[in-house]
Amino acid sequence: MTLLTGQGWLQAQATTAVLDALEAAGGEGRFVGGCVRDALLGRPLADIDIATPMLPEQVVAAVEAAGLKAIPTGIAHGTVTVISASRPHEVTTLRRDVTTDGRRATVAFTSDWAEDAARRDFRLNALYADRTGRVFDPTGAGVADALAGHIVFVGEPERRIREDYLRILRFFRFRAWFGRGEPNGPALAACGALKDGIAQLSAERVSAEVLKLLAAPDPRGAVHLMAGTGVLFEALPWVDNAALFLPMIGIDRDPLMRLSALLPSDVETVREAANSLRLSNAQKARLIAALPDGVDVSTTMSQAQARAALYWLGRQAFRDRVTRAWATDLSQGDAAKALLALADGWVRPEFPITGADLKSAGMAPSPRMGRALADLEAWWVGEDFPDVGLEGRLAALIADSE
Repeated sequence: MTLLTGQGWLQAQATTAVLDALEAAGGEGRFVGGCVRDALLGRPLADIDIATPMLPEQVVAAVEAAGLKAIPTGIAHGTVTVISASRPHEVTTLRRDVTTDGRRATVAFTSDWAEDAARRDFRLNALYADRTGRVFDPTGAGVADALAGHIVFVGEPERRIREDYLRILRFFRFRAWFGRGEPNGPALAACGALKDGIAQLSAERVSAEVLKLLAAPDPRGAVHLMAGTGVLFEALPWVDNAALFLPMIGIDRDPLMRLSALLPSDVETVREAANSLRLSNAQKARLIAALPDGVDVSTTMSQAQARAALYWLGRQAFRDRVTRAWATDLSQGDAAKALLALADGWVRPEFPITGADLKSAGMAPSPRMGRALADLEAWWVGEDFPDVGLEGRLAALIADSE
């Protein structure tokens, strides 16, 4: 028997209150999936998911009777989010698939734990544990897979994938986070054979899965496997920059920067990729701003040049461009670190001259005023933000305008 030990969350009041509520109504709940897997591996807890034979409406009634809040986040698929001591717990009724079309499933509720396990993606995710920490392993191999780093589909790989083509990307994501040793051959072959199904998925699901994969400590092996099977280019047809991606992994853990390193250094292509992946406006803007376009950023720039670039680009874009420059030439690590430290500690000064100052000095409002103000600001930034000299420069501009 496998037993989870040293897991404070199993006895946490917020969590036991949910289980108590289900049991008080005559039901039961078992922890399932990621929280069980991660506890086995000694990894930090992310989410607490609970499986139960109780129907969703029974779950809602049970937890509300116990004074807990129930939110029907996925009621059609049996999921109720229970808020206990401000912490969310996803409680989902045991299910079996009735129909699937590669993107979504129609489910029926069941009281059979084995049926619920049979519809899950990988054996290391088809694990359950009761409140004492006793682990239930319906496939008979989930615990062993988790401990060995084997990512193996529950049942026949092609069938699992045809039910939901996102499982192709999930295979590589779990490989990046948990995989060790040789990848499972049948799983890898099925992912390659069915990669065209990725085109059926929504862009949002694809981008979310890709970014989770790229957030792994070292996703290089998984990405290499994706490229070898053709899955990478099905999910990200714009990829052509592996030479920058490989060193980027050792420099920056940010998945967006790792995605940036996979994409070409071309604004229009990056914009097309961001739009196609349905990235947020902030993510798209950041990917574009990271490209070497306009304001020059290099690891050989002086501190004064760096401050000027910081002023025009902002902290995030400056950091991203320095990081890309570092990945281009790993020998510049010390210089890059110095520039990143400068960015972290630098406070952007406020340009002390406004259009009102030019009007007060006698310049009539006109397009020339805007150009004069821009020229004055460019001079001030180029001179490394001097406290003196602006008055004389301003006077000269006024004189030239008369």
